[in-house]
Amino acid sequence: MDDSRWRAALVAEGDAIAAIPVEAYGAPVAACPGWDVARLISHVGQVHRWAVGFLRGEDAPVPRPGPDNLSDWYRESRDLLLRQLDGMDLDAEVDTFIGRRPVRFWLRRQAHEAAMHRWDAQDAVRPGAAAPFDAEFAADGIDEWLHVFVPRFLARVEVPDDLADAALHVRCTDVEVAPWTLRLTRPQPTIESCAASAGTTLSGTAADLLLTVWHRAPATTPAATDAELGRRVLDLVHVT
Repeated sequence: MDDSRWRAALVAEGDAIAAIPVEAYGAPVAACPGWDVARLISHVGQVHRWAVGFLRGEDAPVPRPGPDNLSDWYRESRDLLLRQLDGMDLDAEVDTFIGRRPVRFWLRRQAHEAAMHRWDAQDAVRPGAAAPFDAEFAADGIDEWLHVFVPRFLARVEVPDDLADAALHVRCTDVEVAPWTLRLTRPQPTIESCAASAGTTLSGTAADLLLTVWHRAPATTPAATDAELGRRVLDLVHVT
């Protein structure tokens, strides 16, 4: 995907978050135990402002929203991020939580942050009725999850001996994109964009696969050749 697609997604997904009705703010969010929609919206706005801090090279505390006008505060947070990104060279390197990366890392990350939590909020308000993800965008989200979050989370856990070198193959059935193979090699996982041999293959639409790897409930559960192995591999990586 190109930069304009990520920016458009950040705008559209942010608008959808801001449009959540106030009367739904108390609804519990299934994917984030203990959170309601209001806390979810606060979280996304704070993450946008946290990203701005990285982009500016600042280490200031991220402000919390007040009790009123959460929708306006969220929109201000999203717009602050957009203005910051629009004023920067997307090829320039900045700090991120995984080391130095181009500015566009934050554009992509925040687009997917807003998209997943927009889905969470809409699913909380009307379970099973959240707007679906665009297939190409969802496939990009899977790629980001694999290359950004999988190495980060696997560095924090001890992979069981019986999963050492286990492999998970992920294949989208509705968009032309190279499949991925995640192999739990040590000391770091190996991620390949090819149809390598694997202990289990997870296949389905890009949107359902994205929801699956993020531990959400997809409309149609992707097919797995070894469901238990797939579950155990995915359980090693939980992102809020």
